[in-house]
Amino acid sequence: MTGKSILVTGGTGFIGGAALRALVDAEPVTSVRVLSRQPLPESLRARGVLHVRGDLTDPSTLRGVCEGVSTVLHLASHVGRDRELCDMVNRHGTTALLADARRHGVSRVAYMSTTAVYGHGVHRGQSETELTPLPVSPASHSRLYAEQAVRGFGGIVLRPHLVYGVGDVWFIPTLLRLLQRVPSWIQDGAAKVSVVCVDTLGKVLSGLTRIPWRAGETYHVSHPRPASFRSIVRTVCSALRLDLPSRSLPVAEHREVARRVMPELTDHQHELLASDHWYDSSRIWRKVGQSPGPGFSSRFARATGWYRSLLPIG
Repeated sequence: MTGKSILVTGGTGFIGGAALRALVDAEPVTSVRVLSRQPLPESLRARGVLHVRGDLTDPSTLRGVCEGVSTVLHLASHVGRDRELCDMVNRHGTTALLADARRHGVSRVAYMSTTAVYGHGVHRGQSETELTPLPVSPASHSRLYAEQAVRGFGGIVLRPHLVYGVGDVWFIPTLLRLLQRVPSWIQDGAAKVSVVCVDTLGKVLSGLTRIPWRAGETYHVSHPRPASFRSIVRTVCSALRLDLPSRSLPVAEHREVARRVMPELTDHQHELLASDHWYDSSRIWRKVGQSPGPGFSSRFARATGWYRSLLPIG
């Protein structure tokens, strides 16, 4: 490995792990470092990935982490409901990381955000410039702040919607939990959503490290064809040998039932399953020059073993 390194935050997580796999598989080989609190697993060290100790909740540990780095893939975020922790990681951690990048002359920073920054609303095919962010959760508020800081620095922002694949503990597990507690379609499963396989997302990130960027850009990152929730549920239930819902409820009635039996599901999370949320992602595919590959129904099979290992989901 020669030249400067790529620094990855969140490299031991769901999306970061996929990015690392894509980076170490790419040619020519690039030096890759992972910023994390804990040592890396042997599987990564064996591939030549280096460990840089640091903690986004402790800015003092981030001084010097960008020395010798050409590109930062900032893929770490706190996505829970603890406002203080969201601010510590997403706001202050990002600010400290950018400060160190500036000290060491690093100009290329890509931040992994989310379409959740748009907040409530039905979204049907809008591009990145056609929606105004109106976040509704502590995580989304703080991630929007991080977006603005990264763009102000001259970096770029990526906004996937729903991400699935090996390592997913949010999207499909939440859907399975809801189906278990409320075994009904929501309005016949008509809602369409943007989804992307985590391995595809990892390849996009790897590809971005090898091409020029224009400072301050924001990209949706999803498969160009939205998937209906009916097709998603059918694919998941078939792969995991689960029963399909036997009836359908109107959106409002389904929400009332879900509120009683799954109180941890927020109104916004239910809305994401019940109404259209799909986005124009054409710019990112043109940018990286990659094919998005097959859609959800074809790609889900690769993660069947992972999701089966999570069953039963309470």
